[in-house]
Order: sequence, then C-alpha cells, then structure tokens
Amino acid sequence: MDKFYHSVRLDEALCKGCINCIKRCPTEAIRVRGGKASINNKFCIDCGECIRVCPHHAKHATYDKLDVMRQYEYTVALPAPSLYSQFNNLDDVNIVLNALIRMGFDDVFEVGAAAELVSEATRQYISEHEGQIPLISTACPSVVRLIRVRFPNLIPHLLPLNPPVEVAAVLAARRAMEQTGLPREKIGIMFISPCPSKVTYAKAPLGTEKSEVDKVLAIKDVYPKLLACMKAVGSQEDYPQIGTAGKIGISWGHSGGEASGLFTESYLAADGIENVIRVLEDMEDQKFTNLRFVELNACNGGCVGGVLTVENPYVAEVKLKRLRKYMPVARSHMDDNPEDMIKWTTGVQYEPVFSLGGNLMESFSRLNQVERLVKKFPGLDCGSCGAPTCKALAEDIVRGNASERDCVYYLRENLHKLSGEISGLADDLEENRGGKETLNLIKEYLQRISDEMSLLDKKEDEKDDRTGIGE
Repeated sequence: MDKFYHSVRLDEALCKGCINCIKRCPTEAIRVRGGKASINNKFCIDCGECIRVCPHHAKHATYDKLDVMRQYEYTVALPAPSLYSQFNNLDDVNIVLNALIRMGFDDVFEVGAAAELVSEATRQYISEHEGQIPLISTACPSVVRLIRVRFPNLIPHLLPLNPPVEVAAVLAARRAMEQTGLPREKIGIMFISPCPSKVTYAKAPLGTEKSEVDKVLAIKDVYPKLLACMKAVGSQEDYPQIGTAGKIGISWGHSGGEASGLFTESYLAADGIENVIRVLEDMEDQKFTNLRFVELNACNGGCVGGVLTVENPYVAEVKLKRLRKYMPVARSHMDDNPEDMIKWTTGVQYEPVFSLGGNLMESFSRLNQVERLVKKFPGLDCGSCGAPTCKALAEDIVRGNASERDCVYYLRENLHKLSGEISGLADDLEENRGGKETLNLIKEYLQRISDEMSLLDKKEDEKDDRTGIGE
C-alpha cells in the first residue's frame, strides 16, 4: 500500500487560485501556480484544514458512498462517538444504534466500547513504561503522520496502541464470523467517520500492516437517512438496549475525553492543528515537565470538529457531555479481550519528506542557499508567489520547483534596477553622441524590461482572479 495515500483531493475545475489554503495548511503542502492550487502528497497529512477554509469547495474528501453496503452479505456499522453529538435532544444512544440497523446494517459495534478497552490498555502501558513518558496519543492519524514527517525526535513517545476504530473493527469482524459462519471477505466492516484522516488510515494504516476497516462512510452522508430511522425507533415503546459504551468511551468524541479516561491530572489536551503543532514544538524543546500523557486532535474541539460532520463542534461537544451524564463510567473491559489486537504490530518510521538534500552535506549546502534567498525577499509572507511564506518559496527554488521571478516584489525591484541602468546608458549615449555598443545594450535592457513587465502583468492578473477584482 502506498504510504502516501491521501483522502483529501483537489478539484481543479472549482479552484480559483486563491491563497486561503496555502496560508492555513499546517505542513505547507499546497502551492498555487498558474492560477491553480496543487497538493504535494508527500507533505500532506490529510488533516482536512484546506477543506474547511476553501471558499470555492475545491478541496474535498474521498470516502465510500452508502451503496457499498450492497457489496457484502453481512454488514457491521462502527459509529464514532462523535456521531451521537450530531442530533438534538438525544438522551439514549440506543435510538441511534437501532436506527443504524433499521437503516440496513446487520449489526452495530460501538467505537466508544473499543475506546474503553484502549483507555484501560493505556493506563496499564503508562504504568509499565515510566521511562517513555510523556506518551502521545495515537488516536488521531493526522497527528501521527505529522510527527512521522516533522517531529522525528518525538516518535519514541508515541503510544504504540491501535486507535479505537481499529480495535472495534477487529472485534466486530470476529463476532460477525462467529455468529454467521461467513468468511471474512463476505463481511463488511464500515466505520462512520467524522473526518478524512480516518479514510486515509483505513487505506494506509500506521502501526499495523492492514486495517480491518473495509469501508469508511461520512457522518454527513449517514445523518439525513439516520434521522428518519431514529424517528421510527423513537416512536416505539420498547426497543433493544444494545449500547456497550459508557462515559469514558463516549467522551473520546471531544477534546480531552481520551485523557479523562486515564484517571490522572498529569495530562495535556490540545485541539486544532495549529495548536497541536505549537505543543509538539514545545515538547521537542522539552518545555513541559511532569506530564504523563498528551492528547492531540487535529480538528477543533476534537473529533466532533471533523469536516465530515454536520454540527458546530462546540455545540456538538455540549450535546455529547449532556448525553453521557447518566451513563455508567465504563461498560467494556479487557477481561475477555486479548491484548494482541490492541498493541501495534509495526512501528512508525521517520519520513524525511522535508529534507532539502539526499545527504547531510547536501542538505546543509541547500539550507545555506535558502538563507541567502530569504534575505533577497521582502519577508512579507504575502502568498502572491503561490507559496505560503518567503522561506517556502526559497525552498521551492532550491528544490527546482520555482524561480526568484515568482516573487512579485523581487520582479518590481528588478524593474527599478533595470530602469536605473538604462537611464545611465542613455546618459552615456548622449555624452558620446552615438555608440553602437551602447545602443545594443539599451535594446537588450528594454527587452528585459518588457519581459519582466509581461511576467508582472501576468501575476497581477492571477491576483485579480483570486480576489475577484474586475468581475
């Protein structure tokens, strides 16, 4: 499987070449060239931030459609805890779970129930690995991928446990095979996801060779069909009580929920990709002391803030907290579940995608080139060149993907310089009353000015197209 599989895609037909995405991408994976954005697959971590900020809906997530349910003889839904937060006045998760079965699934296995198993395994792991603390949660695939490509020194601090969705998929598949007698390939394990990051995980997981999740559906696709089914279930006087998650499992849906299940106050929880990066930078600088656990979520508010949800993340968090109020602390335990399905079977390796060279000497040499180029540029980080910062443009130039002339301000400065030189030549021509050589130089400078002006006009036109001026 391609380790750089991505669920976040770009629709060039919808792209207007604005710079909203390049300014918000946490790994500087997006560039705008020729009036269209492009995504560098090696840099992208599928956090979905570009989907969130694109005003033209040119970025979108790929995921499976509901009709994939027909591909299997037996289907199992894996609802994320964040799914419950999408509905108004929900006071019993069993309404949602029974509605999923009415919707067409043959069985349901709560990801929240698996989350309680992971919480228990985490508590045990922390107590047995004091020398590895602080441990960083691996529940958010985007955060794990971010650490893999940008913070290699923190890889040893990653919690080597599978995320709840994977544990739920393993247990759901085992149960389905036992109950039906069907072979694994005829059973569809389908996760109902709040974000594209989980889609990427299912296709190219980290920590395990192959994910047991067969298909990933979007909450926003399931939501409208589920509403009608929930009304039908709610109208019944009695419906099956099939929920298996308690407060700990449900709490994983919002920021701080995972950490709260560890029964320790020595933790840090951060959400929003920019805040996550700030925390990781501080961790690398060893600014935190006495921390045992760090929970990081790429989306604002945690999973309730995923781009495949329908509710405001902060409203959703309130709904989730209200829902869990009268639940037992936990319903699922590891007593009857082997640890082998929870622990990683493969490690996470550093991927030096941001390296400027193939070896240390080449990287240092190119880094010096970058520093020299940065001094040439104005340092405004305006994005007019199509890169998010002047430093990013300099790195693109060193990699051979851009040129100094991509900087509008560099072009203008060059034009002023050429104008000054041609004025000097004109004065020399007047003093010497002729001179074929000087005349040829003037023609050459005029041609260069014309070329630079054409390029500058082109960039100004692209800028107008991005901002909508002249429409």
